[in-house]
Amino acid sequence: MFYRPLTPLFAALIALLFIANPVQSADSQPVTSASQIAILKSNATRAEKAAACRALAVIGGKDAVPALVELLSNEELNHMARYALETIPDRSVDEALREALGRLKGRPLIGVIGSIGVRRDALAVVRLTQKLNDPDTEIAQAAARALGRIGNKGAASSLRDALERAPETTKLSIYEGLFRCAESLASQNQSKDALEVYDDLRSVPAPHQVRAGALIGSINLRGPEGVSLLQQSLRHNDYVLFAAAVRASIGLKGAETTQALTTEMPNLPPDRQIVALEALGQRSDPAALPVILSLAKSGPLPVRVAALKALPGLNQAASIPPLVEWISDKERDIAATAQESLAAQQLPEVDAAILKLLNDQDTPKRLLAMDLMSRRRMTANVDSLLKSAQDSTPEVRLAALKRLGDLSPATILPDLLGLLMNAKLPAELDAASQTVSQVCNKAQHPEDCINQVVSKLATAAPAQKSAILSVLGATGGPRALDAVRASVKDPSAEVRTAAIRALGDWKTADAAPDLLALAQALENPTERTLCLRAYLGLAGNADFPSSQRLEMCRKSASLVQRNEEKQMLLAALGAINSPDAITIILPFLNDPATKNAAAAAATGIAEKILKSPEASKQFAGQLIQPLSKVIEADAGDDITRRAKAAAQQAMSKAQ
Repeated sequence: MFYRPLTPLFAALIALLFIANPVQSADSQPVTSASQIAILKSNATRAEKAAACRALAVIGGKDAVPALVELLSNEELNHMARYALETIPDRSVDEALREALGRLKGRPLIGVIGSIGVRRDALAVVRLTQKLNDPDTEIAQAAARALGRIGNKGAASSLRDALERAPETTKLSIYEGLFRCAESLASQNQSKDALEVYDDLRSVPAPHQVRAGALIGSINLRGPEGVSLLQQSLRHNDYVLFAAAVRASIGLKGAETTQALTTEMPNLPPDRQIVALEALGQRSDPAALPVILSLAKSGPLPVRVAALKALPGLNQAASIPPLVEWISDKERDIAATAQESLAAQQLPEVDAAILKLLNDQDTPKRLLAMDLMSRRRMTANVDSLLKSAQDSTPEVRLAALKRLGDLSPATILPDLLGLLMNAKLPAELDAASQTVSQVCNKAQHPEDCINQVVSKLATAAPAQKSAILSVLGATGGPRALDAVRASVKDPSAEVRTAAIRALGDWKTADAAPDLLALAQALENPTERTLCLRAYLGLAGNADFPSSQRLEMCRKSASLVQRNEEKQMLLAALGAINSPDAITIILPFLNDPATKNAAAAAATGIAEKILKSPEASKQFAGQLIQPLSKVIEADAGDDITRRAKAAAQQAMSKAQ
């Protein structure tokens, strides 16, 4: 049997590439098998011979085998030679590799053993079996793995015979080889031989993971006849083997398997019941529902939780009524898990049950229903939420408004605006504005939504106007900005403040000129301060270009008066890596209230500029004088030390 790692299609494509566009060598000659063989026989460098091996892995044939075999004893090129040999579909390769088993040693021998395994050469089984006794542990391990890859009955027999007398250092590789053999035999419909391997491994004093893997193989390969072994193993005192049996049950089809698990369930301790319940959930057999529901009702708390988690796997309508009952359980873990299980089931009965809860007289149940609607993305039932948003209970109204933002399409924006216009409580008004913002931001055509929102300004009360302005600020766009600008002149102080806040939260710098003009012109000191701080907030937005932010800072420098405003300006300037930003900062060194912040900002900018080779050469000379002023300001030991170091660096780079 020959093994070629490249798929036939991939190999054909590569071959076509070589034919259509032959690779050119250094002297412009096409790459052919003969030319590459010549390289291997020449005094070419190691790299050139390695490249030749790579080429022969694609275009090489029987004629390349002798030259490649010559390299097997070469520790530097052994790997590349084998890489090419493994892909050549000619019997001479296998003969050569088997012959090499008797003359090679060390790493080259280990590599050849691996290649024999890759090619699955059945005629090499006898010679590989002899290597299982090699005093070199790595060679024995490689032989065991290679026999596993060959995977026929003879290889399995050799590994089984070697296991008893093998040293501990080799046994894990033999176990691995035996598992490979069992899988290979099973895939070739030699189930009897594969079962002998698995059953042997179950009986030997092997590590837990070996016996567990063998048990899984034994159960699954037996099919329906494995149920008795499964049931026997479910009663095993060894937890690892019990867990392996449960794992095997997941892939074992048939009602008998479910019956075996459910029959043993009452006899299992709680920790094992949890494992078995998880398997029943993954098996998705409705026959397990009565046992799972029983344990969910009356088992110990961890078992009840595990049972509830298993229910979505069954996806049975009969589980819906008890789950609805348990979602309000006094035990928090039970209630939370029941809610998750109910939300996870893909059944129309679940939606019906949730809508029934939404109409319940009990407020907590109604709130829970809305949460479940959001989890299940029940967009088809938005009308029910709209109705709840007009309920007489404030708590229900508020919850419905919040959920509407998640589920509502843009088509019901008029209804949502109606809720906003009629909201009385501040919390509801805030929730309504957030919901409208969510719907507008996810709309396919947000400008259409903005037009609807703006149209409500003319008739809205001050509180509603403020909420609408919040929506416009969160959504943005030219039409929204025009409406916010106009609202700055509203007779209501509440509305004017909301408009200024909306401008300050704008997503783009389009609102900056308005805020600056207002900060310069407004007579109301509170509103003027609000505009200035909003403007400074935009100036500190790192998403805007540095040049634009610098200009904004320059324009606002003469307007800042309060310490908080000065600190905001310095923070914005400190994020702009330009000597011009330092120039604006320097006057603040003379104010005791801002000296430390100004010194830190100027020094930080200088350090960042000096880290950039190109920028530091251009600006180093401009940094010396400002840094000397920072040093003179004596803004603390740390800042002064950093400023001195930066000044020294600037002088050095400026020379």
